[in-house]
Amino acid sequence: QVQLVESGGGLAQAGGSLRLSCAASGRTSSSYVMGWFRQVPGKVREFVAACWWRGGTTYYADSVKGRFTISRDNAKNTVYLQMNSLRPEDTAVYYCAAKPGPISNPATLRDYEYYYWGQGTQVTVSS
Repeated sequence: QVQLVESGGGLAQAGGSLRLSCAASGRTSSSYVMGWFRQVPGKVREFVAACWWRGGTTYYADSVKGRFTISRDNAKNTVYLQMNSLRPEDTAVYYCAAKPGPISNPATLRDYEYYYWGQGTQVTVSS
């Protein structure tokens, strides 16, 4: 089992920044792919970004490219999502998730490919 705990959500103004963290514990593995997803009530959960503990390719949704950056700290078993130039449409509950590697398209973008999920953290962007 892998436990994922997100933190760092909150309220930001449009154009502002937030950094989300996802701390992994339990049976973690360097072979896991770590993803960020988000969901608005009444809408499907959507892919945001993903990376691999082993490094290499990262993936981003088109809607966040150039604004969000995913990174990892292997020593801390923590994945980050730096969100800049926030927009009201970025408002959602953000979830961290883990799946076995390797990192690849399109599997990495599919939420049902992920085995483990955090509890989510609310991000609200005001206009």
